[in-house]
Formats: sequence, C-alpha cells, structure tokens
Amino acid sequence: MRIPDLLAGGRPVFSFEFFLPRSEAALPAFFESVREFRKLQPDFVSLTYGAGGSQRGLTVDAAGKIKNAIGLETACHLSCITHTRAEIAALLDRIAEHGISHIVALRGDAPKEGGFPLSQSRDFPHGRDLVEFVRARGGFSVAVAGYPETHPEAASAEEDLAHLSEKVRAGGDWIITQLFFDNRHYFDFVERARKKGIRVPIVPGIMPVASPAQLKKFTTLCGVAVPEELEREIAARAWNPEEVSRYGVEYATRQCRELLEKGVPGIHFYTLNRGHAAAEIINRIRRF
Repeated sequence: MRIPDLLAGGRPVFSFEFFLPRSEAALPAFFESVREFRKLQPDFVSLTYGAGGSQRGLTVDAAGKIKNAIGLETACHLSCITHTRAEIAALLDRIAEHGISHIVALRGDAPKEGGFPLSQSRDFPHGRDLVEFVRARGGFSVAVAGYPETHPEAASAEEDLAHLSEKVRAGGDWIITQLFFDNRHYFDFVERARKKGIRVPIVPGIMPVASPAQLKKFTTLCGVAVPEELEREIAARAWNPEEVSRYGVEYATRQCRELLEKGVPGIHFYTLNRGHAAAEIINRIRRF
C-alpha cells in the first residue's frame, strides 16, 4: 500500500502521529497505547524521530514493531540536521529491513546543547537535501512538512512557500501541515501553494487541546495563532481538566467537519499519545 495512492483515492485518509517515549522503560506502555489506536482503523500512523537523532535506532525499531507486530501501516519520521550521508543511508537500510516504505522527511531541530555546525558544514543543510537523498535511493514514498502560518525561521510566507516547492520538486509525494486552530489559515495556504504550482496532496494536521499549558507551549513553539473563541473557552474551563479536554475535542471536531466538507484529502491527528481525544473525534467525524 502506498499512502500517496490512498490520498488520491477519493475518500478521506485518517492518520495518527505518535511520539517516541524518552526512555526504553516506557516502551511497553507506549506499544500498548498504540494497540488501542488500532481499534480506530487508521489508514496509517507516523512515529516522530528522537531530537537531533538521539534515539535514531530506537525510533526505527519502534516503527518496525508498530508496522509488523501491531499491524499498522507506518511512516517513519527521519530528520537529517545532525546526520552524515553515511548515517542516513544506514538508517534507510534499517527502515527498509522492517518493510517500511514511507518516510516523513524533515530537517529537524538543532540540538539544545549548542556547538552545532553551520548549515554549509553539514551534509544535509535543508530538508530538501534529505528528500533528494531518499528519492535517489529509491523504494520510499516521502512526506514533507508544510506550514500554513509560515515556519518560524522563514523570513516571509513567500520564502517559506518557495522552500516547500523545492521539497516537492525534490521528490515529496505529499505534505502534512503543522497544526493550526483556524481553518482559514489552511485554506489560504492551499490556495497559495496551488498558485505556486504545488500539486501534491496537502493533509491538514489537527491537534485537540488538552490543557491551557499545552496550548501555550505549542502555539509558542510553532508560531500558531489561537482564535479568540478557543483561548476564551479554554481559559474559562482551566479549573477543570475534564472540561478543557471535552471542549478541545468539540473544537477539533468542528475543525475536522469543515475541512472534510470542503474536500481535504485526509486528516492527520497529532495525538500526543493520548487515545481518548483522538478516538472521540474520529468516531464523531466518521458518523458525520
């Protein structure tokens, strides 16, 4: 099964993103939670890559287990910012050994400890360089990241869109967007991308809000705008975590319904490894 073929198949494709636990001791509980997601019958799932490649082997082996032992089609995240060509080649070999044929190709974030080489000194200065390398190797379909509200490091929205176009021309098969809370940003982004000549599927990324702290953290890190209604209603419920989560599900469900009404190719859920919210949303929209 090729994910790009599913996205072109005329029905919405639903997928979940998991993040790798920080320790191996947490893996059994993690895999058990992933098994619970299997009941929702996602078309595929993706697994994030350890920061700076710090958990590269663990990431690949965990992705292999999700695909082969749990039975979910898996796209393995791969970031290149700290890696040499030889290291990426070895990782691709290992990924292929697990029977995984989908890569989410990302530049990744620089290590927090500093002392990091300038881009011209790295084998993979940009995400497009990784896409080109994976495409040249063959055997994989490749997803790339898109930013409806512009990447925080980009000088402008136009520059950011030019970088996305480069990644697609290098071999990106589909785009998964950064999370957003106002659908107008997504629709505007798609319109601008099409005018730029980008024709691959653009899958919206949705994250249900679970807490005021989570909302603040992700909007600060990602540069995502928070609509007045969402901010107001989450603040009004801050005293009650269950009410916050319930409203987060309601808000995300409304987002998804509008997106589906307007013909998106699928929805990618940023789950934060929390099954209840994602399960509630997908059950609601499948009844829609």
